[in-house]
Amino acid sequence: MTAVVDAIQIDEAAFRGQVVRPGEPDYDLHRKIWNGSFDKHPALIVRCAGVADVIAAVKFGQASGLPVSVRSGGHSFPGLSVADDALMIDLSPMKGVRVDPDRRTARVQAGVLLGELDRETQAFGLAVPSGIVTHTGVAGLTLGGGIGWIMRKHGLSVDQLVSVDLVTAEGEFVKASADENPDLFWGVRGGGGNFGIVTEFEFRCVPLGPTILAGPVFWPMEQSGEVLRFYRDWVADAPDELMTIVVHRIAPPLPFVPEELHGKPVVMVICCWAGDVEEGENFVRPLKEFGSPVADVCMPKPFLTHQAMFDPAFVPGRWYYFKSCDVAELSDEIIDITVERSLKIKSPLTSFPIWQMGGAVSRVGDDETSFNGRGAGFTYNIGACTATSEGFDEEREWVRSFWSALEPWHEGVYVNFLGDEGAERVRQSYGPEKYDRLQALKQKYDPENFFRINQNISPS
Repeated sequence: MTAVVDAIQIDEAAFRGQVVRPGEPDYDLHRKIWNGSFDKHPALIVRCAGVADVIAAVKFGQASGLPVSVRSGGHSFPGLSVADDALMIDLSPMKGVRVDPDRRTARVQAGVLLGELDRETQAFGLAVPSGIVTHTGVAGLTLGGGIGWIMRKHGLSVDQLVSVDLVTAEGEFVKASADENPDLFWGVRGGGGNFGIVTEFEFRCVPLGPTILAGPVFWPMEQSGEVLRFYRDWVADAPDELMTIVVHRIAPPLPFVPEELHGKPVVMVICCWAGDVEEGENFVRPLKEFGSPVADVCMPKPFLTHQAMFDPAFVPGRWYYFKSCDVAELSDEIIDITVERSLKIKSPLTSFPIWQMGGAVSRVGDDETSFNGRGAGFTYNIGACTATSEGFDEEREWVRSFWSALEPWHEGVYVNFLGDEGAERVRQSYGPEKYDRLQALKQKYDPENFFRINQNISPS
């Protein structure tokens, strides 16, 4: 494929950004992605400085015949930000964020990371619903739906999306909103990068912070069964202000984890209260008083601090593997399986979350966006992590076995949590009716499937 690039002789003068070839000093730096288990070598990397670069890169991709991958934050679980012998269109240099505090909106370019967006919005006491790791890209997260710490109060990222700017497979620049190309606007709110490259997002912002009530309460993992049964009943009546994630892992040596817990198996219920702190403290008190917690660091803190809490657990370059499913409830059977499998975790880096869903997410009409799963009760994202390839195969088998044990209760899957699992799993993530509608949209905007290195929706 590299010979094709040389033959066409890409006009580097056509780009304001950087064109990086194999063998050049920055090549290894820019081909790396978050999940270190993927070691891919693209034929060419175009690091776009603006929309004109994106248009030129797409047109070069069409002319060269190279397959095209698109990178923003590079957090794709199955490594779809990069591919061997392909053209990587790298949006990471596009870092513009413009917050309008009067209109409560934010315009965000496609290379912005969650922490960068949070920093700009929190300067005005605002936030955009997003994920839980600050070095995740806004673009990939949003295009898949966008679940995170404040979604039960303020909805998914796509629920606060006002419009997008997008470059099509033909290199055309289009806008999409409720009033302009509404079919495309429906599709990009959950349909991933199948219809083009989104270069800019406009979001509504919501008031938040700067201080919130948040953080984990810890118990020994041996008590997980009792904790999960209490937790199930406690969150059943939770207001929208409360979002929780349950994590099982070997306690890491991190600043927020008491030293006496380091290296010991624990279960954590991590809270985030998006409302009045005093009201939150009253509601969370029964959790803090249940059983005998070995640590409690759920307390008032800056939202920015809480947003970065998981960063040390998801370090770039480590080896990651995930399988996910939605379930309607935490039944006794599901809890028993969760406890049994969690006690078998071996890697000190493996950390898997169970997400509480519902709230505002569930009250948006199912047909309003292409995101599927608004009726989910909980989302399991069973993940394993090792520092290198050593022990990775064993951890991966633990994930697969755990996921399979839950299979009788699977109800769907969040597309951003899919691995490289095949076309049928992509279809399952949307359901047959939405998938058919997305296929028709793909046929309209990308009939040749130019954008196919993704969780691909084939043209109808």
